[in-house]
Amino acid sequence: MSDIIEYKCPACGGAMEFDSKSQQMKCPYCDTQMSIEEYQQMQQQQADWQAKGDGNWQEGETDGMHIYVCESCGGEIIADDSTGATTCPFCGNRVVMKGQFAGDLKPDYIIPFKLDKKDAKEAYHRHLSGKKFLPAIFKEENHIDEIKGVYVPFWLFDADVEADITYNAQKTRVWRTGDVEYTEHSFYQAQRAGGISFQHIPADGSVKMDDTLMESIEPYDFSEAVPFQTAYLAGYVADRYDVDKDERMKRAEERMKRSAEDSFANTVTGYHSVMTAQSHVNICNAKYSYALYPVWILNTTWNGEKYTFAMNGQTGKMVGDLPADKGAFWRFVATWGVITGAILYALTWVIMLI
Repeated sequence: MSDIIEYKCPACGGAMEFDSKSQQMKCPYCDTQMSIEEYQQMQQQQADWQAKGDGNWQEGETDGMHIYVCESCGGEIIADDSTGATTCPFCGNRVVMKGQFAGDLKPDYIIPFKLDKKDAKEAYHRHLSGKKFLPAIFKEENHIDEIKGVYVPFWLFDADVEADITYNAQKTRVWRTGDVEYTEHSFYQAQRAGGISFQHIPADGSVKMDDTLMESIEPYDFSEAVPFQTAYLAGYVADRYDVDKDERMKRAEERMKRSAEDSFANTVTGYHSVMTAQSHVNICNAKYSYALYPVWILNTTWNGEKYTFAMNGQTGKMVGDLPADKGAFWRFVATWGVITGAILYALTWVIMLI
């Protein structure tokens, strides 16, 4: 049994990679292409792997896979011997080999990258455009330190949510008779009960990835997910999950409950105010699975500060914090303050003259 996972081209012997555009294995040296299924079949014929199922890796499937750990942020990524990773995709600092990869659950699904590094660069520059308070020199002096395609671990949750919610609602009617103004308040109690089914609610399984950042690049189209195969990792790195599914379940449950409550509240219409009086939400038929989702991580530096941006590798949605030009912001506030003041002053004079 070989100690290295090799993605060799059958034509020239070069290292093949997963091509996000064609969704096939492609050799950058001789342009040989073949589908994942064809390539895996060829590999299995050579290695004679045996599937175990139930979240277990196939025999020999983790040979040559290593864990790299960042000396700065502690981030861990999974890569094979051909990756040669020397910098952390999360913070840009050095990473060192930690040891052989073993013991983790095998992902059930993977959404392959559809967008490449060029797409990530273009999305980044579009993200910078049109920002009123972005310092003008940021675009000129800022440079991209590194762009990495990372498969981020996600726990996926399916569940049925049953809710029984009571609302206190109010209608207000105002009318005038002569010089007297009357206000009538009518109080009501509304009740909603029913069920909602949720599928593939994602919760990232990485401590390094900010939950808000990962939720901001949602949604992913799960219909394009495929059963996990190691060949999809060729040319990319995979973040190692370090958050237990039980902990992620709590966040998924919170999202499901909040979504159910919001959906039911949107049906209580025709009132001037609505307040939740009681809410009973139960989660049942809960199931979970483990998947890898594609994310492009961009690290940039400006004025000695590091900025991290993330792009959904399937849809192209880009998010990330940007510096603000405080001077431009206060000039904007002052300008609109003067304009608003002038308008109010003019209206005051018009009213006085009437």
